[in-house]
Amino acid sequence: MFLGGEGFHAEAANEQPFEVAELPAAIRQLKPMTDGVVQISLDERKARIEKAQRLMREKNIDAIYVEPGSSMFYFTGMRWSTSERMFGLVIPSRGEIAWVCPKFEEERARELIKFSNDVRTWEEDESPYRRVVEVFRDRGLRTRRIGIEERVRFFLFDGIRKEAPGIQFVSATPVTAGCRMFKSAAEIALMQRANDITIVAYKATHESMREGMTQDEFAGNCSSAFRALGVTGGIFVSFGKFTAFPHGSSTPQKLSEGDVVLMDGGCSVDGYQSDITRTFVFGKPTQRQRDIWALERKAQDAGFAAAKVGSPCEAVDAAARRIITDAGFGPDYKVPGLPHRTGHGIGLEINHLVNNSNESTIQMAVCLRWCLPLHYRGRQLCAGKYNPRHNP
Repeated sequence: MFLGGEGFHAEAANEQPFEVAELPAAIRQLKPMTDGVVQISLDERKARIEKAQRLMREKNIDAIYVEPGSSMFYFTGMRWSTSERMFGLVIPSRGEIAWVCPKFEEERARELIKFSNDVRTWEEDESPYRRVVEVFRDRGLRTRRIGIEERVRFFLFDGIRKEAPGIQFVSATPVTAGCRMFKSAAEIALMQRANDITIVAYKATHESMREGMTQDEFAGNCSSAFRALGVTGGIFVSFGKFTAFPHGSSTPQKLSEGDVVLMDGGCSVDGYQSDITRTFVFGKPTQRQRDIWALERKAQDAGFAAAKVGSPCEAVDAAARRIITDAGFGPDYKVPGLPHRTGHGIGLEINHLVNNSNESTIQMAVCLRWCLPLHYRGRQLCAGKYNPRHNP
């Protein structure tokens, strides 16, 4: 019997699938679910750059510097691995964006670049930081304030800073978050597809359970299910008392009758993530497990009801936590009780920007992931229930 619902949590997803000689029938029968997926258009990416430039002007920022990762992909569609060599993007508040690239990578970069022909290269004996600062100056330093994207590694920021005395460096998050927090219809469609695929993979994996299977075999079945459905994905899984670990345990485990089972992970579609938790019992649940599930459901419903446009995100956590505390658990983050916040933002990253336990304001088109694990006497009896959706 399923005890959990549609929540999300994939921070510790299994990246090393366990291969079996013959996959269970429920997984062998799966077919790809990627037909009809519509990727983010170049026009939408162009509009994102234009919005970022408008936000920069409003916040008196001359330009932002971005290195490979989710923000670079969000604005330009560029996927590039990080290394010790700088490959960077400068988005100015006015004018054309520019790239900074190792000279020997220029041809490959130009194959992949979809926006701008301004590619500044540097040889191995030259400074890439100087190239970045040249872009700043060429585009115009009006406020002498440059934004650094949140994932930029320190050595890159430090090198740029040393080449640019007199320039003030600030966080680019008001610009990047000001764009990325708000999901378009195209983004929501990709996230919904990722969630739909994940649910099908989880159902097939659930059907593969058998007495004595290890958590690696269970996780491997799920990875195989994702591959059969046309995507890359994975989970971590825990059995029995080890479900009390919010993000799993490395202790070897075998499935036994009556065990609580926790599976947590997801997949991505064109970079957009799902992050779903399921908690259920292998066999027949006890009455105590049913009672705790009912309490969990009540707390989640209270949190969902509190999620209204204009309300602080922390109101969601407070509403759910109040139900748990009134039932005699906690208080606060104490165990037995609710040691985890109720959720976070989701999009190109699993945990991104919005935290359901802080003072951020819930706004239209912000996507939230619900996570409400209740820990009781060494067992995590229930987990998150809701898929991320366009939250009105």
